[in-house]
Amino acid sequence: MGWNKNREKLHEAAFSSVKAISKNKKLTSSKGLSQRPPIEKNIVIPSVPRSSNDLNKWRGESDYQAFWHLYHNTQKEIPLTLPARMIFNELEISRVELLGSSEYEGSKKNISEYLNQKSLSMLSIDDKKSFNVLAYGANLWLKKQARFELSEKSLDIIKIFEEKYGVNTSLNHLSKELIDNIDDQKKFEKLSVQFLQKLNLIDDIKDEDENFDPDKAPESNEEFENNEMEINSETLEDNEVDYQASQAEIDVDSEDFSKKIDDTSIQEEIEASTYPENEFTNKQKKDYSIYTTNFDEIIEAKDLVTSDESIRLRNQLDNLIKPHLATIGKLANRLQRFLLAKQNTNWNYNLEEGILDNARLHRVIASPGYPLSFKEETENNFKNTVVSLLIDNSGSMRGRSISLAAICADIIGSTLERCQVKTEILGFTTKHWKGGDSKKLWIINGNSSNPGRLNDIRHIIYKSADSSWRRSRKFFGAMLREGLLKENVDGEALAWSHERLIKRPEERKILIVISDGAPVDDSTLSANREDFLDNHLKEIISKIENDSPVEIQAIGIGHDVTKYYKNALTINRAEELGEVLLDELTKLFKD
Repeated sequence: MGWNKNREKLHEAAFSSVKAISKNKKLTSSKGLSQRPPIEKNIVIPSVPRSSNDLNKWRGESDYQAFWHLYHNTQKEIPLTLPARMIFNELEISRVELLGSSEYEGSKKNISEYLNQKSLSMLSIDDKKSFNVLAYGANLWLKKQARFELSEKSLDIIKIFEEKYGVNTSLNHLSKELIDNIDDQKKFEKLSVQFLQKLNLIDDIKDEDENFDPDKAPESNEEFENNEMEINSETLEDNEVDYQASQAEIDVDSEDFSKKIDDTSIQEEIEASTYPENEFTNKQKKDYSIYTTNFDEIIEAKDLVTSDESIRLRNQLDNLIKPHLATIGKLANRLQRFLLAKQNTNWNYNLEEGILDNARLHRVIASPGYPLSFKEETENNFKNTVVSLLIDNSGSMRGRSISLAAICADIIGSTLERCQVKTEILGFTTKHWKGGDSKKLWIINGNSSNPGRLNDIRHIIYKSADSSWRRSRKFFGAMLREGLLKENVDGEALAWSHERLIKRPEERKILIVISDGAPVDDSTLSANREDFLDNHLKEIISKIENDSPVEIQAIGIGHDVTKYYKNALTINRAEELGEVLLDELTKLFKD
């Protein structure tokens, strides 16, 4: 009992120690699993172990983060691909661990135990040559060169790393230089780049995880099936890292709110982009009110995550894609062949005039007067098309639902873009649970009745229709970011995505909505009538279906959405989403 009582005190003491060692008073603390490398200005300390036997390992995980913040200076990021980026990061982690353990002798045992336990965890992964294992192997390899005491399991991982990249004694000179320059980050980074060049990772500009390449379509299903992926198959449990730093909610006083409200330029910009003034939306605003749009947000996915975090989440998404690769690949190829066939030209045969049909020359010889021996080329009537995929990013989508939605966005987007069909990927959620700044302002102003929408909406652009697929896809993993998924105001999201499509120049416009149910925002529903959001969603859908050139298709995950949408279907198992979505796209393009 005594141990358990002191666990919270130990956690506080660990944070104080890390803060003192790092010499950074601005560091914040949160509980969870630490990231590699750590989040800037944040320490993630795991829960204190219930057994004192695991105390050194727990301390080691905290110490490594302290050394990172002490010895690592954030510099201009060197553009690298996977797994080069992961190995580069692990070399830097190894550098700060070596520096810290040499300067703080007491931490050496902690770091060593932490590394030993991590090695055991890495060797339990099914794919021993996954990116995570190989990158961690680079960390241990450098420590071995520095004569750091390592366990047998750690040496096994080093062996895997050396065999994979052909690391031998020819790199001894370079390893010595790396060790000699661990106190000079700039010089160490230059040497790390040289090391990556020796491993033939720098010149290979393609990410090894990008096996479904939008620019290289397989010729057949068999070719796709035989295309092996070298991606991390680490279990989902091992990859569930708390990527979000805990942020305390700060109360904003009346004066602060007044300043925000007076900023009319920002307000006008948000209103114009989030809920634009036009014939379509004006009707809806008569029956639907918004307390304030001052705190709404339209944001690109790249601004939600750091560069390193986007790499980790992209790798996590690729891990989730792997079990579905064969099935989704066949479906994507099928859709691609269908779309390309629709876009190609056709020939009309048995005509009296036109181009002589070589296949019917025998008719001319046998019967010179036979008139139907000509053909004519005709263009297929394939309308220039844009597709918008609107994904519900609410909390109820957490887990398999949002994972499969991200997978489908990745595969379908790449397939359509390859077929010259413009594609955009959008998401919608709120910035807060149960109300944000909008609700605080409402409370300050006296809790008026029927205030309208009371949360701060967040609309996310994962990929715009005109943006490069190669540059956008690396941010798709942001959907998996812990803390992103909150509540959902579907009606405004549909109005926003619809307006974006209307402004597009393409002849045909298709909007596909992926959701798992009705709109939910606790702060709004508690202050208005219960059907406030529900009715607004139905009005928006009805207006699109009856008065708009935009074609709308809905897919419900685990919930029947046919009560909202005319063209809708329900998926009871998330695994069916890929097949269903591709089938529905094929049907849409047949029209």
